[in-house]
Amino acid sequence: MLTKFAWASLALVHLTPALAFFASGLVQKLYGLPPQGDLGVLLIHRGALFLAVCVAAIYAMFSVDARRLAALVLCISMIGFLVVYVRAGLPEGALRKIAVTDMVGLLPLAFVCWRAWT
Repeated sequence: MLTKFAWASLALVHLTPALAFFASGLVQKLYGLPPQGDLGVLLIHRGALFLAVCVAAIYAMFSVDARRLAALVLCISMIGFLVVYVRAGLPEGALRKIAVTDMVGLLPLAFVCWRAWT
């Protein structure tokens, strides 16, 4: 039950940015950028990618066989962002909120990784 809860919390972390794929107005709210133009289109596409990450986490809740791959996908997503964020000099604003959320998510991520490989 705890493993399913951890997967659900990881899916929840990725849900809001995933919704930007369906509601482009969220790009402005989440990132402070208009959904039009090159950056807006990329951020909406980012929403589609987060939808894939969210689906992977939900699928891993119910499929033990999917957990290793889903754990890798979430590690790349969350740790990858944190590395990019640090390299960018720990900027303020919307990116800091994302970094804090990902840092909090590292605990359930570590748990699901441990469960996937033990």
